[in-house]
Amino acid sequence: MRIATAESWYQTASVGDGVTHVWEPHVKEFYRCNIWHLRGRDRDLLIDSGMGVVSLRGQVALVAERPLLAVASHTHFDHIGSHHEFAERAVHAAEAELMAKPGRKETLADPYVSDDIFTALPPGDYSSAAYQVTPAPATRLLADGEVIDLGDRHLTVIHAPGHSPGSIALWEEASGILFSGDAIYDGELVDDNYHSDLDAYIATMERLLAIPARIVHGGHFPSFDGDRLRALIRRYLDEKEKARA
Repeated sequence: MRIATAESWYQTASVGDGVTHVWEPHVKEFYRCNIWHLRGRDRDLLIDSGMGVVSLRGQVALVAERPLLAVASHTHFDHIGSHHEFAERAVHAAEAELMAKPGRKETLADPYVSDDIFTALPPGDYSSAAYQVTPAPATRLLADGEVIDLGDRHLTVIHAPGHSPGSIALWEEASGILFSGDAIYDGELVDDNYHSDLDAYIATMERLLAIPARIVHGGHFPSFDGDRLRALIRRYLDEKEKARA
């Protein structure tokens, strides 16, 4: 397999509303985390940080220009790999220990990380067998209902367990934007990991169904509108109800 350059590891695109999408094009789509950057008046916000196999701050100038809070939607390997590069790091309290001590099993690197998840390997001395998320102890613990204040933008934390115990979504009511992490995206959802909880996932879906989102930026796959959000949730709930019947 060919080896990518550090300069080609990330791509960026503005998606409107002061939001920039950052992604790792050499990671296959199912494993590729969406990294979201929000411009605020007083400081910026980063939601998730990818695998960390190439320096995010070193290759994406946007995330190093201003004071920034790096939030983890949850602590799986594909979402927190570069969090250690940022001075301010936030995560839900239920997964704070995992971000401080990110073992391969606990971050799901063991079952998922292999050369097969790439279309081109990371540069340098990268080894899938030796891949490890760098510890990044939280400087701020998040709780349900807490508000992240960027000065002119305010995002409310929604505790959204099910995929993992400390999964969160962020809701910006003023713009109608929901950053949903891995609680919901337009692709195959994962609710059977070692620390997943199906009952909690169903409760999360029922809660998200009431969010009047205009646009949803998920943890994976393309963004979608509020009608699609509700359709995806109803389909998930219907499937689980049938499976339990």
